[in-house]
Amino acid sequence: MSRHVRNMAAVLAVATGLATSACGTGGGGGGGTTLSLLSWNGEQVMTPVIEAFEEAHPDIDVEASYSPPVAEYIQSLQTRVLSGTAPDVFLIAAENKTNLIEGGHVLDLAGEEFLANVPEFNQRTYGADGAVHGLSLSSWGGGILYNEDLLADVGAEAPPETWEEFLDLCATLQDAGITPYLEPVDAMPGVLAAFLGAYDAANGNTMDDEIFAGTSTFEEHWTPLLEQYYRLYDEGLVTRDTVGITADQVQSEFANGRVAMITAGPWTVPPLRDSAPDLNFRMAPVPGVAGGEPYLSGAASPGYAINPDSENIEAARTFLSFLASPEGIAVLQEAEGSITVTSDFDPPLDEALDPIVDDVRAGNLYLPQISWQRAEDVLNIEAVAQIQRMVQGEISPREVAQALDRKLAAS
Repeated sequence: MSRHVRNMAAVLAVATGLATSACGTGGGGGGGTTLSLLSWNGEQVMTPVIEAFEEAHPDIDVEASYSPPVAEYIQSLQTRVLSGTAPDVFLIAAENKTNLIEGGHVLDLAGEEFLANVPEFNQRTYGADGAVHGLSLSSWGGGILYNEDLLADVGAEAPPETWEEFLDLCATLQDAGITPYLEPVDAMPGVLAAFLGAYDAANGNTMDDEIFAGTSTFEEHWTPLLEQYYRLYDEGLVTRDTVGITADQVQSEFANGRVAMITAGPWTVPPLRDSAPDLNFRMAPVPGVAGGEPYLSGAASPGYAINPDSENIEAARTFLSFLASPEGIAVLQEAEGSITVTSDFDPPLDEALDPIVDDVRAGNLYLPQISWQRAEDVLNIEAVAQIQRMVQGEISPREVAQALDRKLAAS
């Protein structure tokens, strides 16, 4: 059992109520097997998927429960694991993969037929030592979503390619009375993750190996990029009050034309089309910093995992096989609006995503929590907390990186 799982025992009683939040069931196949599922996709997304599965497999009912990403879902799943009530099928994510794999809480799926059309990038993300522990059917790329009409109002004909150009555009928009940019900082900032990804790719993808081997540090690698990211706040281009802004509030501001640029992922597009059908917008990679190339934050999407202690492993395999089939993935993709990656299905995607699709499907993405080799859960919590302090002007970028080095040393 990992250190984090042991520590979670202390909050088990408090967290128990979270495990069953937003519970529901599928459409009711009426069969003799009931398959339990915990998802961080909401009921609106999963209901059509479950109904399609139960129609195709009337001998299996799916009993679904939901817990929103990221922290609440991770805590809910850990609660169930600790109490011996883990569902048959659940999501393995960046923030909990090490604990689940090292704790033996996820079945090895290597060799399953439903992995045949899944790219190596997605299999490797949720695998270890040749094992595959999650069926990841899509990848996501986080970039900048631009209101093209507001950019045109200040003479910008295209999204900026470099960070200096981006900061200049922010200043120009601000001078014109337009809020230039907003992002929530209740999770790892997408801009920072993209900076780190571009830097890592340009330097042979050795950054995390060096940090976790002890031959280098967060302070050495992260500080210059944190300093560039911090310019948004240090130069007054973004309000420090962004610490209290949620992703839904940011999206609402964008939908109503009150901000020109936001960080976003593919999941942002469908609700924007619904709430603001006349909005003219497009996504692009995060501009390159310090001579680097534009890049995307992102990763293989969380994978569907099977509880090795489940009494319904064959039904769980059947469910994953359905999800990976062209029929199943078509329903899932329509509900999620995701960039699916299986080779036997070509996802219909919104044209606003055109500038990022090729890189997403090729796996040209970076997310620290995925690349960290241990303690990714506690490091992620520490990173977000320290970045929030930095945004508020309480500590320096270098102090953020130093805090991560201390947390890693103590893990």
